[in-house]
Amino acid sequence: MNNPNLKKTPSQGKRYRIGFDIGGTFTDFALHDGQTGELHVWKRLSTAPDPSVGALAGIDDLLARVGASMDEVGQVVHGTTIGANTVIERKGASTALLVTEGFRDLLIMQRPARYSTYDLWFDKHEPLTPRHRVLAVRERLAHDGTVVRELDEDGLRAALAELRAAGVEAVAVSLLHSYAAGDHEVRVGKLVAQALPEATLSLSHEVAPIIGEYERASTTVVNAYIQPAFRRYLDALGRALGERGFTGQMFINQGNGGLSTPAEVVALPIRALESGPAAGVSMAAWLGREHGRGDLVAFDMGGTTAKACLIEGGEPRMERVFEVDQTLMRVGTGLPVVTPSVDLIEIGAGGGSIARTGLGIIEVGPESAGADPGPVCYGSGGTRPTVTDANLVLGYLNPDYFLGGRMSLDRDGAAAAIGEQVGEPLGLDTAGGAWGIHEAVTNNMEHAIRAVSIERGRDPRDLTLVAFGGAGPTHAARLARNLGIGEVLFPAAAGIASAVGLLQAAPRVDLARTFVAALDQGGAARLRAELAELDAEVGKLLDNVAPGAARSTDYLADMQYTGQGHVVEVEVPRDAVSDPAALAVALRERFESDYAGRYGYSYPDARAQLVSIKVVGRVEPAAFELPRNTAAGSDGPATVTRQVYFPESGGYVDTAVYRREELPAGTSLAGPAVIEDGQCAILLLPGDTATVDDRSNVLAQIAAVEGEN
Repeated sequence: MNNPNLKKTPSQGKRYRIGFDIGGTFTDFALHDGQTGELHVWKRLSTAPDPSVGALAGIDDLLARVGASMDEVGQVVHGTTIGANTVIERKGASTALLVTEGFRDLLIMQRPARYSTYDLWFDKHEPLTPRHRVLAVRERLAHDGTVVRELDEDGLRAALAELRAAGVEAVAVSLLHSYAAGDHEVRVGKLVAQALPEATLSLSHEVAPIIGEYERASTTVVNAYIQPAFRRYLDALGRALGERGFTGQMFINQGNGGLSTPAEVVALPIRALESGPAAGVSMAAWLGREHGRGDLVAFDMGGTTAKACLIEGGEPRMERVFEVDQTLMRVGTGLPVVTPSVDLIEIGAGGGSIARTGLGIIEVGPESAGADPGPVCYGSGGTRPTVTDANLVLGYLNPDYFLGGRMSLDRDGAAAAIGEQVGEPLGLDTAGGAWGIHEAVTNNMEHAIRAVSIERGRDPRDLTLVAFGGAGPTHAARLARNLGIGEVLFPAAAGIASAVGLLQAAPRVDLARTFVAALDQGGAARLRAELAELDAEVGKLLDNVAPGAARSTDYLADMQYTGQGHVVEVEVPRDAVSDPAALAVALRERFESDYAGRYGYSYPDARAQLVSIKVVGRVEPAAFELPRNTAAGSDGPATVTRQVYFPESGGYVDTAVYRREELPAGTSLAGPAVIEDGQCAILLLPGDTATVDDRSNVLAQIAAVEGEN
């Protein structure tokens, strides 16, 4: 990283903080004024193929609106999906993989599990690195790191010459048992740097020091594959911000919901694969805690995708391994990546998702119209009907108040496209076709929420739905009613909640390593030493990101019954770490309790063991709160009405329409109703009620479907 604008710089005395999240269709912006506490928001269409163009233009727009300049900004916090998009679109670097001799087909073989047992056309995920760019290295380590076969450096030099001739841009090195000893990988890395000085290098013992040769290799390859794109993007963005006068701190959100520096993210870009979506989940968890609700489902529906995440006890559910480019929410269909991330389910269901008919039904997504040409109603050349077109025809969106009135929507064009391409083939009128699109995409999102609730052992009826994103509030009430969820929380500035979430995020470091030991006094004694070593590493990394900041540290361990493959993450009690005997007893008790909580039973007489450990370090977040609701009056403003479609009411009915910024704290509303702001539209169904709080959040009570408990 040669760009000085990406290094830490002081932000003291700076007035503003900016958070922005680049999505497939829109880029969202939030600016917090540290002096007045005001929150200014903005939204604009994303720009492809270079998303930084739209991001920088949006920052310029936002600063102009508040009469500020870039040199008054102390922090810029960025959420991005550039990593995931690079993998999904297969636009990453030409990447080579070096493996231990005998493991050249590792990426092709993957794991033996079949996600679709009876599918005769079943095919595993195609690797990012083709077999002809996978090279075998003559070397071998045992599981404890001892050398079985010395590294053949001469043979490796000859192989690297072939890679140089092939124009390889990135190299991943994943040798057998490197988690136990990284010496061979370090030596290989030095030879790679000599032979291919322009190529980026990823070593598995640095990227993912864990057991599981396939998962470790896959993670290292993904890291190498996206690294050049991250470097180019963040270098260019940092230079552009510097040219505008920015001298503050720049942070990138990670998949774990914490912030890191651009330099750290460029070194390990896999940590930012789910950067943008994680910010929205963090916002939902924070808002839930503010409202005394710890068990939630975060539901984020934007222009291209919809995301869902389970939040328990005020904290998002985390996963050690997740799959990128997964198909139809089926485990085993994506590329496994070992990095701490919020446990998200993401599907191709957004405002720009394209609708079509087939076999007498309506199908929606995953293909999206994106920002260019966008939905038909944008008037930018789109010809295929989308979810946004359907919501406009149904009256859920105001054609004259899209993006706060900065963009007008073509309702007639949307209606014509839906009638011709959806309604006529199925014998439906235009309204029927539009409702079919709305209902189809809502059903798709139901599956995602069931996956993060019921399939995680939670009844959705016991949860509060937190709905955000540009399209989420329009679908949330219907979605909640279908699932039996009785309460929906619509955040203030729900349409740009991920950008707001970036403003209340703080630096975080998760470090994990393989640690296999019996759960006895000897294993507990070793555990103490390993945790202390990891804790020191975490402290150093946090000092690089936020020197001198107040912080907290958590210790975690993955445990399992000996001989079993089901792993449970257990919190290591800090007060017992100094006493190995007490630590062994405490860990066993917590493991039994957590195992039974997940699977419904435990095996008290079976042996248990430690598999891996993790230390999580967090910096205390900067003070942030949503601005107070300053709307005047006590009963809410006078409303206008428009024709809005509700099938339970027989079709289009006159419906009250409110502006959120005009609703005072304490206002009570009854559905059917629409609540608009400049970024989204909240839809309340007949029978639903809602209350506006002192921060302009809307808490809705969802009426149960007649005949259901």
